[in-house]
Amino acid sequence: MNHSPRFLRTFPLHFPLIFSPRRCVAAVAVACVLVAQASAAQPISVAETLLFQTNHLHNVRAPQTLTYAMRKEGSLEPGFVDEVQVTLAANPAANPAANPTAGPQAGKPKVTMHFLTGARERPVPDADNPEGNPVLLGFLERDIAEMARLTGGAGNYFRKRIRLALAEAAQVQPRRFTYAGKAFDGREIAITPYLNDPLRQRFEQYVNKRYTFVVSEKVPGGLYQIHTAVAGPAGAPPLIDETLTLVSAESGKR
Repeated sequence: MNHSPRFLRTFPLHFPLIFSPRRCVAAVAVACVLVAQASAAQPISVAETLLFQTNHLHNVRAPQTLTYAMRKEGSLEPGFVDEVQVTLAANPAANPAANPTAGPQAGKPKVTMHFLTGARERPVPDADNPEGNPVLLGFLERDIAEMARLTGGAGNYFRKRIRLALAEAAQVQPRRFTYAGKAFDGREIAITPYLNDPLRQRFEQYVNKRYTFVVSEKVPGGLYQIHTAVAGPAGAPPLIDETLTLVSAESGKR
């Protein structure tokens, strides 16, 4: 199934990316109903479709592990280099031979993500048969938490700005990139969600923050790179520069 448009009109968008419908808790179900009632038939943008309405994992077969390199640089704070791993494993509970009641989940993989390591790791629940790449969720949720920490603002406010930018002001263009020594064609989605923010005076230092997503159905997991940057003063290095890049896809690794 594709991610329901009703979820795309709220941010966080992690429910369709991470949870199968049967795992939504009651509070989420209520929220879904309210959003569905509030959402008009507003068309989904190209950017939203590429990021949240696409089966990114269609070309990844269990068992397989996707590894992403995460790099933080900039003059504002000390940087780091870390990694993110997404592992698709056979799901015993979904094996019809072992579980006759498996139903529509039969044969579907179980996905586990470790977003960063050690003290930086962000907990993310396992998922049964997601279609969206959970790395996208992990990056955005961490980014939103960081914006809240740095500015003292509310995480929900930054979610809303990102959601609105993807829905209404994203720039989408072709992008050629190199992965595993080969050239690939993909699409680049770019947004600057805070540039025209009516409350920008409250976090002026970060209003030029730019988000760039590179997607391609040709690479494992559909998502090649996410990059965010906050420019520094003229002639100075960026305040913040963070990049998450796919580096490998290893079959048989658990």
